[in-house]
Amino acid sequence: MFQVRDVTFKYPRNRKNTIKGISFDVKQGEIFGLLGPSGVGKSTTQKIMIKLLAGYEGDIQYRNKDLKTYDKEYYQEIGVGFEVPVHFSKLTAEENINFFKKLYRNQANTDAMMERLGIFEVRKKRVGEFSKGMKVRLNFVRAVLNNPAVLFLDEPTIGLDPANARIIKTMIKEYRDLGGTVLLTTHLMNDVDELCDRVAFMVDGRIPVIDTPRNLKLKHGERKVEVEYTMGDATRKATFDLETLSRNDEFFNLIRTKNIITMHSKETTLDDIFIKITGVEKYA
Repeated sequence: MFQVRDVTFKYPRNRKNTIKGISFDVKQGEIFGLLGPSGVGKSTTQKIMIKLLAGYEGDIQYRNKDLKTYDKEYYQEIGVGFEVPVHFSKLTAEENINFFKKLYRNQANTDAMMERLGIFEVRKKRVGEFSKGMKVRLNFVRAVLNNPAVLFLDEPTIGLDPANARIIKTMIKEYRDLGGTVLLTTHLMNDVDELCDRVAFMVDGRIPVIDTPRNLKLKHGERKVEVEYTMGDATRKATFDLETLSRNDEFFNLIRTKNIITMHSKETTLDDIFIKITGVEKYA
């Protein structure tokens, strides 16, 4: 869907480039995560790709055609969910959705989506009276109301309780499974682990790493398994090398003779990988 090659961008009042020669592809039917600390260029990259910012150098192809050559028709194909929900607060939820639906030729069944997200019953209530979580859910409906080919999402589950976050993540995966393409930006690594097919880490306007979450965890994790067990009244732990586990007599004796409490591989988390790759402490 997208081929981004050697893209740089500098805001007019800045002395240095915000984007410093990034390259990546986004495949059709995948959820691609663009990750990194605040201020490294993620939002700028998204704004360039949704044609809110011009004046970049380099090349961006959308469906094998220069992005710069697309006119307003481009917006018929994309959906955008900004991090901060933008609604007309004096209009009802229903009035907000109907207003934006009139801008598009393709229109999704938004009533069904609002029903699924638990806001259909309050659709005639002014959005200014909505809670933050209700606004976030309405924001997602607005992002997909035109059945877009590409969905740009910035923190789509931020501020949601686990149940409603689960519904939105399920809807994102269903959209992907039907052939939709997602560019996701979030600081919630659990969402990344659950949703993303591939991720790119941004550091200071550059992209040093692109890979799948699974490969990253295997690369940065320890090939070990930790066993927690009881011995008398005490709780003990033992760690074994995965490479030699099949012929480790101590391991098999332990699981045969002891009361095992937990046993798990010591793979690293995406939070740890995020910190390691981005050096996030220096942005704190």
